[in-house]
Amino acid sequence: MSSWLSRSISSQQTQLAVTAIVSGVVVAGTIFGLQHARQRLRVEDLKRSIPDLGNEHQAEKLTDYGVASRPSIIADEEDERRSAALAARAQRGDYDEELILEQLARNRVFLNDTGLSRLRSSFIIVVGCGGVGSHATTALARSGVSKIRLIDFDQVTLSSLNRHAVATLADVGTPKVHCLRKRLEQVTPWVAFDCRNQLFGLEAAEVLLGPWAEEDQRPDYIIDAIDNIDSKVALLSYCHQHSLPVVSSMGAGCKSDPTRVFIGDISTSTEDPLSRSTRRRLRAQGIDTGIPVVYSTEKPGPGKAQLLPLPEEEFVKGQVDELGVLPDFRIRILPVLGTMPAVFGYVVANHVILAISGYPHDYITGKAREKLYDGILSHLQGIEERVAAASGYDIVGLKLPVTKEDVGYLVEEVYRGKSVVSGIPTRLALIRWRARPRTEDEGGMVEIKWGEGRQKSSRLDLSELVCMTKEEAAVHEKEILRGNMRVEDLYDGEILRRVERRMEEQRGYEVYR
Repeated sequence: MSSWLSRSISSQQTQLAVTAIVSGVVVAGTIFGLQHARQRLRVEDLKRSIPDLGNEHQAEKLTDYGVASRPSIIADEEDERRSAALAARAQRGDYDEELILEQLARNRVFLNDTGLSRLRSSFIIVVGCGGVGSHATTALARSGVSKIRLIDFDQVTLSSLNRHAVATLADVGTPKVHCLRKRLEQVTPWVAFDCRNQLFGLEAAEVLLGPWAEEDQRPDYIIDAIDNIDSKVALLSYCHQHSLPVVSSMGAGCKSDPTRVFIGDISTSTEDPLSRSTRRRLRAQGIDTGIPVVYSTEKPGPGKAQLLPLPEEEFVKGQVDELGVLPDFRIRILPVLGTMPAVFGYVVANHVILAISGYPHDYITGKAREKLYDGILSHLQGIEERVAAASGYDIVGLKLPVTKEDVGYLVEEVYRGKSVVSGIPTRLALIRWRARPRTEDEGGMVEIKWGEGRQKSSRLDLSELVCMTKEEAAVHEKEILRGNMRVEDLYDGEILRRVERRMEEQRGYEVYR
């Protein structure tokens, strides 16, 4: 009897367990099915909200004067209304977060969730929405920045279309700030744009560079993409005085070599004419460093583009300054290769993205680097000769197994363009870290190769060299290489560990050279 009851209970428990499992599977399937159906509905709703392009392109609807005909304007206004409606919904939060994260997926895995979150919560101001500013804005919006203020007084012209990021023929005659907003809302509808169609000036700086009204949020970064010297100096001066993070784009006009575009402190941009003029004006206000700029080291030369001269007949008429669009604006045409403003704009945007997201960045500046490497190599030659002579070697004809390319590799890639001792980036030198034995029998520092002419060369491996300032190298040479001290006696533990890390990196890099 008891065994029968046990079997019955066991059977009932088994039945209940099976029933519970089946019920759970059914409920889970229903929930997942419902979520999938809702996701599909959201996607379909989003697709319906995106304006149709139509069979006929807007460019075919222009008049002979290059402006939109009335039917084209009506169609364009309808598209704009639909895009604006979608953007308004998205900015109110009526937009699937999963769709946003999918669109930003590549940036998300690159910057990680924390970095992307910082970027999405940031507020950026772009001053100047032409070639450089439009490409920078486009990159920021596509990368996840959710609050962007656009400041520019100008309108899209036909000549703008060779370098503007998003403008079309249909945008000719419209303010650049609204052109950018309208086009980018079709790509990233969740981005909130604050458009200020006005000229930047010091008298309006407090308002134009003020906080994001709804949240009273100060700008996380300001981009200077202005090509007028007075407005540029006013903006940079205001940002410096009010501790507002700013990055400035120097002149992209008359430039054609993208390999000579660098980012660095304004004090290093000596070979860029616009930067030189800006720097002089700022120095007069007591500002000579502390502003990152994007600039080109490309020099003018025979056959290269130059600022176009004003026709002689305009001078004959007199009052040449009245030809400018606004007072103090240039009146001559500046040749611009359409690709170069994009290069400058993306470098600027890249800097802002890295800075806000907290991604590591340690730039190589381009100030006379070839001459710098030659100087460092000559200085190293002098050190090796002095040390060898002090050890009793005949230094006549002594050669180094080091090239200018080796110097660039060590200074830039291994030591990041800074002294390993103090972190100072100027007056750099390379020098042996430890002294070698001083006699040939002990494996001394000079090797004599018994070829033709008995060539003498220094026994020197790249992994033995460290980067210091010239002043630090002079002390190191005296105390370590020509004296009797050890590096452990001269430097503290932190410097010793830093040198070891750099040397370990060099050994790791060596396999790729």
